[in-house]
Amino acid sequence: ATNVMENLTQSEKMFLRTLDSPIKIQNYLDSIPFNHEEGGETCMSPRRVLQSQKAHCLEGAMLASISLLLQKRKPLILSLKVISSDYDHAIALYKENGYWGAISKTNHVVLGFRDPVYKTIRELALSYFHEYFLVTTGEKTLRGYSRPINLKKFGDSWITSEEELFDIAITICDSHHTSIIPQGNESFIRKATKIERASADVANDE
Repeated sequence: ATNVMENLTQSEKMFLRTLDSPIKIQNYLDSIPFNHEEGGETCMSPRRVLQSQKAHCLEGAMLASISLLLQKRKPLILSLKVISSDYDHAIALYKENGYWGAISKTNHVVLGFRDPVYKTIRELALSYFHEYFLVTTGEKTLRGYSRPINLKKFGDSWITSEEELFDIAITICDSHHTSIIPQGNESFIRKATKIERASADVANDE
């Protein structure tokens, strides 16, 4: 994490060091508004997230991964792939005592934080399947998940970049995704019920 530390300012380092557990990182992400990209698409660096105090899912996951890196953990991102009528999701992965958990920036109730109780990445990804649906139709949309993507492969200049990090976003989006629904089982997937759809239609837009 040496290079990471060199790129960050003293105040950025001090703040990120206060986020010294996955729960504290999640609490911080929950405390800032969701980035609805009103001025056009963004993919902000962790520095820009700290400056603007808002983030969408990938921006939040990248900030979380840097906080994890400062804790001497791996900066891992997991991409969740959905059908074209819905939005993909990205989460930061962490491990406690050999079990996977996830940090997630979302404005939806069910796509958030995951406690470290999952033995495999597949188990963790599947925890998002049942409630990942379109509120309008009830159609369940999650179709695949990536391998853990280590952000170290992108170097470290992106951490404090003033530019949009679309290249990283595209690489993550285009990575290989393992299918979730077994072949031939698509027709057996039940739509979310009216009560499920109503309970899921709660967004935190603060």
